[in-house]
Amino acid sequence: LQTRMQSLQPDPKAQYRSVYEALKKIVLTEGFWRPLRGINVTMLGAGPAHAMYFACYEKMKKSLSDIIQHGGNSHLANGIAGSVATLLHDAVMNPAEAVVKQRMQMFNSPYKSVLGCVRTVQKTEGFGAFYRSYTTQLTMNIPFQAIHFITYEFMQEQINPHRQYNPRSHIVSGAVAGAVAAAATTPLDVCKTLLNTQENVALSSVNISGHLSGMVNAFKTVYQLGGISGYFRGVQARVIYQMPSTAIAWSVYEFFKYFLTKHKLDKRT
Repeated sequence: LQTRMQSLQPDPKAQYRSVYEALKKIVLTEGFWRPLRGINVTMLGAGPAHAMYFACYEKMKKSLSDIIQHGGNSHLANGIAGSVATLLHDAVMNPAEAVVKQRMQMFNSPYKSVLGCVRTVQKTEGFGAFYRSYTTQLTMNIPFQAIHFITYEFMQEQINPHRQYNPRSHIVSGAVAGAVAAAATTPLDVCKTLLNTQENVALSSVNISGHLSGMVNAFKTVYQLGGISGYFRGVQARVIYQMPSTAIAWSVYEFFKYFLTKHKLDKRT
């Protein structure tokens, strides 16, 4: 839904006024499973990407907090750790989620399968196409993750100051952190979507031939096509998507962190 709603020059049959209308229209006209196209490639990369992501975050957070605040909770350390973890995460997820999944989710997408999409992009645009938006993705995801981790840790300080395992506090903190970070970085996400999908109709309407590249060019093009409001297309869908996503990610992560730590202590005892 987010990819469709961020389209800057959508097909008349793919114009939506709200998340609910978009979901209803896609299901009725394109089938029940259409909103889930490309989810298999996301699931394939999510495991190793998130394993590196949280492992790197925990290690760096502890090391930097010891240096900056002598073992205390440093928001600067949280932000830096989240930013570095993003470098590893996006190296795995950028080709899968940002290129293949988004192209398969566009209206009237010519790609019938994940493998078909990968082969076509490789053949017509080269291997570099899978990482065309990597630096742009980092430009968006580094501030997103910095805001995300800082907000999560801040929320934990407020509602779970003793930092005990508390599922409700992890869910609430994760949801709030995802919503704040998603809303704040929507303009960057709109530009990323344009770079990933290379909407031909949108680009030709502002006399751009070939492939659009670079965040600066994307920002200019979005403004030409939609003005200031163009930067916030799909903000509702983005927040709605991120809230449960980050809430689930943190609650699952905190559970296994608690479970493994407790198991380790029990073994020592």
